[in-house]
Amino acid sequence: MESDQTETSDQNMITEPLLLSNSNGGFRTLPFIVANMAFERVASYGLLPNMILYLTREYRIEVSKGANILFFWSATTNFMPILGAFLADSYVGRFWMISFGSLATLLGTILLWLTTMIPQARPPHCGQYSDDCQSATTSQFLLLYSSFGLLSIGAGGIRSSSLAFGADQLGMGNHDLKNAGILESFISWYYVFVSFSAVIAITFIVYIQDELGWKVGFGIPVVLMTISAISFFLASPIYVKSRPEASLFTKFAQVFAAAYKNRGVLLSSRATDEEYFSRKGASLLAPSHKLRFLNKACIIENPEEDLTPDGRASDPWKLCTVDQVEELKALIKIIPLWSSGMIMSINLAQSSFPVLQASTMDRHITSNFEIPAGSFSVFMVISLAIWVTLYDRLIIPLASKLKGKPIRLSLKKRMGIGILLSSSSMAAFAIIEKNRREKAIKQGFSDDPDAIVDMSAMWLLPYHVLGGLAEAFNAIGQNEFYYTELPRSMASIASTLFDMGMSIANLIASLLMSSINNLSKREGEESWVSSNINKGHYDYYYWLLACLSLLNFVYFVACSKGYGPYRREWVTS
Repeated sequence: MESDQTETSDQNMITEPLLLSNSNGGFRTLPFIVANMAFERVASYGLLPNMILYLTREYRIEVSKGANILFFWSATTNFMPILGAFLADSYVGRFWMISFGSLATLLGTILLWLTTMIPQARPPHCGQYSDDCQSATTSQFLLLYSSFGLLSIGAGGIRSSSLAFGADQLGMGNHDLKNAGILESFISWYYVFVSFSAVIAITFIVYIQDELGWKVGFGIPVVLMTISAISFFLASPIYVKSRPEASLFTKFAQVFAAAYKNRGVLLSSRATDEEYFSRKGASLLAPSHKLRFLNKACIIENPEEDLTPDGRASDPWKLCTVDQVEELKALIKIIPLWSSGMIMSINLAQSSFPVLQASTMDRHITSNFEIPAGSFSVFMVISLAIWVTLYDRLIIPLASKLKGKPIRLSLKKRMGIGILLSSSSMAAFAIIEKNRREKAIKQGFSDDPDAIVDMSAMWLLPYHVLGGLAEAFNAIGQNEFYYTELPRSMASIASTLFDMGMSIANLIASLLMSSINNLSKREGEESWVSSNINKGHYDYYYWLLACLSLLNFVYFVACSKGYGPYRREWVTS
């Protein structure tokens, strides 16, 4: 009885559409929102691939230290959206959060560009790792790190709210089960456009950096972010701007506090024996049975003492609504499955090493043109975009037509397949690196890490293609899963949980790499992740990541079974 009531009430609660006026919202607003997000990604992704080369060549930082700097920068960049999501949902709203992020990103790109334009902003030029080279000063590092910090803050403002803000314009609640197919297509194509912007960054911006230098290569993101900010603000009058609700931090804290204060209350086995406090007009009248200890936060013990004459809680830190409790439960329930995506995120975070690897291989397409080392990750993005297009426009329509009913692959299956593909990509990477290293040693390049090995860089394609497919299955599946499962009041948070996982994954990747660097060093031998890629054993490092991914898949299966069914369980039969 209670489960039926809860299911019905959930659907009534979650399908309430946003009210759109004739002059606001709609598809016409999406180009401005998606373009803003795309330009931010072009700017950030265009700076990241070659940044390890910029740090090692211009600031003469060791590879391991430079990789750690980029790990921490990526971790900060991926953490800021979750903070921005809480601020957007609780205080400032999504429009103002994106606006703030656009300005911060613009300022960050300007500061980074200034490090190339002002000679005093970086160490004077000299031979790489020469004894007479001057190290960067504190003020020079401060300017560099300030630009990184502003770029991370800007990413937090834009990435935290763009997806949810776009859904606001279409009037789609994140749990609108009737429009679930539209929601999946919207999220998938949103991801494709963002990925396409990454293609532009990884190809065009990186190529400009290689051919025309850092001044022009870092100046283009400044121009792009200027256009992005101006276009987003010009469309301000036609946006639907939802107002933020009460602070989620406060609401969740109140649930924990009320549950603790009421810890002595005994919960009966039947919901009908207890009276729960529900907000006025809400159709969700009783909490679910999962995480039942939190139900104590919304039990009315004494109506005369617990409620005011107008039906409000006399003390919100002792009595919470059923909605508050269920929102917190939804977030807690998701944490195990969310954590299972971190190993794949660690694999995605290995962006510096593939650039070093590709830089030592033959990258020529023709005798006069070679692919920049930092642009090889474009194949990962292309494979992602191709799969999403085939899946959404060919595979799903064809399968549905053959079955005579809507058919889609379940979100859990998509996430699991992505983890397995990610493990396979790291295994392919390990095999390729083993062959590349052996060739480098045979050709006498043991002491020359910059020498070009007689081996085509096209051998890196299996790694990039499998990695792109892994992201298409797992990353998009995660984003859709969070957006579907969490309440609409937490839409911005739902759209940034994957970024939060990437943030923690970058920190773990940094710790893992540092540990491997220290543990694998032996007297007279280089570590696995040596600055000299030909003396190190990066293939061992990649095999370790592949094995950890397989173990993570077992963990994912256990978490998936423990979570149980979710709101939209579409499966192929």
